[in-house]
Amino acid sequence: MDRIFITKNGVTDVEDDLKKLVSIDRPQIIKAIADARALGDLSENAEYHSAKEKQGLIEARISYLKNILSRAEIIDVTQLNGSIKFGATVSLEDEESGEEVTYQIVGEPEANLEKGKLNVRTALGRALIGKDEGDSVTVKAPNGERYYTVLKVSYT
Repeated sequence: MDRIFITKNGVTDVEDDLKKLVSIDRPQIIKAIADARALGDLSENAEYHSAKEKQGLIEARISYLKNILSRAEIIDVTQLNGSIKFGATVSLEDEESGEEVTYQIVGEPEANLEKGKLNVRTALGRALIGKDEGDSVTVKAPNGERYYTVLKVSYT
C-alpha cells in the first residue's frame, strides 16, 4: 500500500471527521432508518430509501477515512526549512494580476483551496516543489500559462 503524506493538523482533521461520523452521524442515520421502517411498506417509503442511501455514503466515508489513517505518513512541518517541500506555506504573487495568494502544500486528504490547502499533485503544487523565495514559477493551466513569483516560504 502506498503511504499517504499528511500533516499533523491533517491527521487531526481526519480523526475528528471520523469520530463525528462514527459517534454522531452513524447513530442518527440508524435511528432514521428504524423510524422510516416503522412507517410500513418499504417499497414506496421514500424516507427509508433516502436514509439507506445516506447510510451508504456515511459508511463509505468512514471506510475512506480509516484507509487514510492506516496509510498516513505524518510530516512534521515544524522540522522542515529551506526550499518548498510538502508542508510548506507559500505566499505567491500572480505576475499578471499582482494578486497575492497563500497556500500550504498538502496531500490529497487535506486539500481544500477555500482553506488555502493546495494539493501537492496539482499543476501548481508540482511546479512549486523545490522553488525558493524570489523564484518565478510557470504553471500550465487549461486556459494558458500562469506566472507566479514566490514571495515567502515558511514551515509552521
